[in-house]
Amino acid sequence: MAAYDTSRTSYGLQSFAGHVGAHIANLYATLRDWNDARVTRNALSALSDRELEDIGLVRGDIDLVIERRTRF
Repeated sequence: MAAYDTSRTSYGLQSFAGHVGAHIANLYATLRDWNDARVTRNALSALSDRELEDIGLVRGDIDLVIERRTRF
């Protein structure tokens, strides 16, 4: 009867590839979040003071909205 060791979750190259994949996924997520914040900031900055007031913001709140959005 043969025994197969299943206690290891990854071996050599698979482990390395997993780490590289995780770093690429983290880089992608960081770039995606940065771009989302940039687009949101540009969209809010393009609104007039009256339009910002309609949604309950003032121009000084734009950076706070962006920071809160990227934190969560």
